[in-house]
Amino acid sequence: MDSRIMDVLGDRVLELGPKPDACGPYRHFKLTRDRDGIAWLLFDREGASANTLSADLLEEFDTVLAALESQRPAGLVIRSAKKSGFIAGADVSEFRGATDSRRVETAIGRAHAVIDRLETLRIPTVAVIHGFCLGGGLEVALACQSRIAIDGARFGFPEVMLGLHPGLGGTARFTCLVNPMQAMRLMLTGKTIDARRAKSLGLVDAVTQERHVRNAAKDAVFGRLERAKPGPLNAILNSSPVRRFLASRMRAEAEKAAPHAHYPAPYALIDLWEKHGNDKAAMLAAEKASFASLVVTPTAQNLIRVFFLREQMKKLAGGVNKIGHVRVIGAGSMGGDIAAWCAQRGMRVTLADVRPEPIGGAMKRATDLFGKIMRRRTDIRDALDRLVPDLDGEGVRSADLIIEAVPEKLELKQKVYAELEPKMKAGAILATNTSSIPLEDLRSTLQSPGRLVGLHFFNPVSRLQLVEVVGHDGTAPQLLKEALAFVGAIDRLPLQVKSSPGFLVNRALTPYMLEAMLMLDEKIDKVTIDAAAEKFGMPIGPIELADRVGLDICLDVGDMLRAKFGNLLPPTPAWLRDKVARAEFGRKTRKGFYVWKEGEPDKTPGPPATVQPTEEMVDRLILPMSNVCVACLREGIVDNADVVDGAMIFGTGYAPFRGGPLNYARSRGPENVVSTLRGLEAKFGSRFAPDAGWDSFK
Repeated sequence: MDSRIMDVLGDRVLELGPKPDACGPYRHFKLTRDRDGIAWLLFDREGASANTLSADLLEEFDTVLAALESQRPAGLVIRSAKKSGFIAGADVSEFRGATDSRRVETAIGRAHAVIDRLETLRIPTVAVIHGFCLGGGLEVALACQSRIAIDGARFGFPEVMLGLHPGLGGTARFTCLVNPMQAMRLMLTGKTIDARRAKSLGLVDAVTQERHVRNAAKDAVFGRLERAKPGPLNAILNSSPVRRFLASRMRAEAEKAAPHAHYPAPYALIDLWEKHGNDKAAMLAAEKASFASLVVTPTAQNLIRVFFLREQMKKLAGGVNKIGHVRVIGAGSMGGDIAAWCAQRGMRVTLADVRPEPIGGAMKRATDLFGKIMRRRTDIRDALDRLVPDLDGEGVRSADLIIEAVPEKLELKQKVYAELEPKMKAGAILATNTSSIPLEDLRSTLQSPGRLVGLHFFNPVSRLQLVEVVGHDGTAPQLLKEALAFVGAIDRLPLQVKSSPGFLVNRALTPYMLEAMLMLDEKIDKVTIDAAAEKFGMPIGPIELADRVGLDICLDVGDMLRAKFGNLLPPTPAWLRDKVARAEFGRKTRKGFYVWKEGEPDKTPGPPATVQPTEEMVDRLILPMSNVCVACLREGIVDNADVVDGAMIFGTGYAPFRGGPLNYARSRGPENVVSTLRGLEAKFGSRFAPDAGWDSFK
């Protein structure tokens, strides 16, 4: 057999040392010793596909370490027996619902003692890391004397995404080992780095291939592997005056991305390092109290809830994906980006349009996207090879799924379907990305209406994870299952909704944007309106969002929803029609409410705003979203309140630390929300009338 094939096959099999006994003494670990006297300790959490650090696993780990202290092998190699990676972090479920910071601190103290015990073992310790090494997993690795990464491993501290910072000694050990500016940046952003970058930072001592693990581990145990050592710059950066200066800069940077009022974790981490960065013991002690106080905050509890909402929605994808070839019709901003995303996720994609120019633009955007999210040139090349322009329409005949993303005009879509359907193969799915036309109107053109579904993506496709999967009365159930599985296969989160104007997300977002336009009529400055939403925690305000979506699309959706829901929605201002008639669509034409430069709105300060954001402004923008979500639950558009919250977070960026519009209403108090809506109704009109669903909302 070709030696190159042998190498590839060899790298797929983990080198786990001597074969352990089938009935060892431990539930979550396997411990063996090789001929050189080196102990191999394998993390293998019982009944799980990935290793996470739970209280019972750490308790058993402590027992293993006690045994190793008495056995004194020549060295210890720690690695994972799971194909998925080293350790994915702490078992987040153990923090869910925590309310007593003292109890959390006691539990964290027990965990610290175990990691400290690993660090003080009087034998050489080596962590061999493949796949993901995150959070608590990286903290275990940092407590070892040496770290060897398998090429392709990834490292990071994602705790900030849960409203936390590292809590098993990582804040102290990481900033001691590597340049503290780099260490803090990684902890403050939650970003991951690859094995090569970890080596250049000094986080790992060597990067190797799986087939060389045994020799590399042996070299590390017997002192033949040069270990990364903190450089002299680290000591300077960790000194008190430099820490004070750098900490103030870090706070200013953090405030731009995660305001202190909403996200306390980054600032708690900066405080820890500023106060204790040159005293490891003090920082380890302070870390426990700081972590415990963060866990019980509403921010952390809501972000932990969001973590589980994502897991819940992943499961909605269900079975095995059967889609291999996707054809996208319409190479505009949405269609082109859907095609690029599918190609990046391994699908074969043919992209069609009536003109070559949009396809050229889509290919350029795809190249830019792949360059940002893919690390290897070969992967970028392969993804571009999978994305094939299809001007002559040959892709129709072999496509498993056809996604139509042409402009929102019923006649145009019906014409496209009439041409498509006779050429489609048996069993192929026809999906529309429409956000405003009911599927009942579209299916009337089709000979086989059961093959039609809605796959409603959100812009930008590469960042917003939600896809609304829409059926109608005649949709074949098996086909709907295949559509859900496809969404999971391209790493998006599916939400099954009933066909109804605006589905869930657009129906909830439209009053948010139209209310902002009424505020403009009241001579409230657009920057003030956006600031009111951002004060609540929305990622961008409604005026900027309308520009990003496209004012033409906002107008179409607004008209369609008002035709159905009437005065429950704010009226569409006449001047919005004038802007659309002048082709001032927003970002895509570089002029809407804002002037757009290089894809960003120009918000250069004008005259000082006379009106500051008020709580009433915030309520006018935000509470109608909760009201619509309650209505959609009552009407059965979506049947699960948790999933509604997840959809709004993953489809719109709704302030994640609030836990979603229904969770926000629950935490504020449904009675308070209803009475506030009634007050707004009395002052501004029937669009604020509380939905009947509040009577049964819990």
